[in-house]
Amino acid sequence: MPSAPTGPARPTACLALADGTLFYGTGFGATGETVAELVFNTAMTGYQEIMTDPSYAGQIVTFTFPHVGNVGVTPEDDEAAEPVAAGMVVKWDPTGPSNWRATGDLAGWLERRGRIGIGGIDTRRLTRAIRQQGAPHAALAHDPEGRFDIEALVHRARSWKGLVGLDLAKEVTCAQSYRWDEMRWAWPEGYRRRQGPGLRVVAIDYGAKRNILRSLASAGCEVTVLPATATAEEVLALDPEGVFLSNGPGDPAATGAYAVPMIRGVLDRGLPLFGICLGHQMLALALGARTVKMNHGHHGANHPVKDLESGRVEITSMNHGFTVDSQTLPPGVIETHVSLFDGSNCGIRIADRPVFSVQYHPEASPGPQDGIHLFARFAAAMAARRAA
Repeated sequence: MPSAPTGPARPTACLALADGTLFYGTGFGATGETVAELVFNTAMTGYQEIMTDPSYAGQIVTFTFPHVGNVGVTPEDDEAAEPVAAGMVVKWDPTGPSNWRATGDLAGWLERRGRIGIGGIDTRRLTRAIRQQGAPHAALAHDPEGRFDIEALVHRARSWKGLVGLDLAKEVTCAQSYRWDEMRWAWPEGYRRRQGPGLRVVAIDYGAKRNILRSLASAGCEVTVLPATATAEEVLALDPEGVFLSNGPGDPAATGAYAVPMIRGVLDRGLPLFGICLGHQMLALALGARTVKMNHGHHGANHPVKDLESGRVEITSMNHGFTVDSQTLPPGVIETHVSLFDGSNCGIRIADRPVFSVQYHPEASPGPQDGIHLFARFAAAMAARRAA
């Protein structure tokens, strides 16, 4: 096992992969060690939104875009109260903030929130390795003195059980129900509050991003958020006009153990239902399909998705390591969207019912907003049912 480099340029951080590959660099953020699955994200903006996306629980994120830290951080861009991704890997050491919205710098933000970063890494080499060999298990350490037990780090990476079979939704979901009325950011007001009565929506929080909830509110929805473990009885007791299934981390099959019975109970009532990311996978499982682990997943803001029914192609934001196996979709469930990168499933709907879901993130944050119309589609389905 190779030892850590010594000398005046002694590194202060080390990334150890389960196969024994080592990357040394400059540490920033919190000190200590963490172990997780290593993925890469190709987005050119939005590092703060990515680090606070609950779907990244159990993962260290490699940013392929080298300019990280240049816009600083602001509480307005948090997608959850705290960073959820285990750590970050970047090519260059984070730069100081240069943006009028910044309220702090990235390194200090990570340090205060207990997240480790490593800079000075050959992210191109690392990304190639992830693409070719699959998302590896990795240990990330930051020590200002540059003291690393390399053998122990590799052992930690090799011993980590991984995301297959792991239910992480319970770790990132809300502790109790709450109401949400904040709408999407708009110039010059910023975030505004929705006023008056709206379409009653129950949102199941498997790790919901704030901008998804804002998009629901902006579409005219009166949103009540429930924890991931909510039962069908608890959902229906709120008399919703529609039910939303959020994004989230971990293995869909593990979360489905308690989510699937709830979803089937809601489907029996004939309510409009809309799912995103993990919520898409939960709906597919409830309908009888299966999910599978991907080699390295989809993580970025430039993913082309084709709507098979309209022929339209949307550039989308994605973050998922599992996918719905379209070959297992039962009769009456229509595949509506596919990835133009690899042909994997990206959307389904039930024939002749207002029930649909997509694998990608129409709310972006970060990324394009080509799919934002899906929130209006969900609202229109609820309005039509109310008027019937």
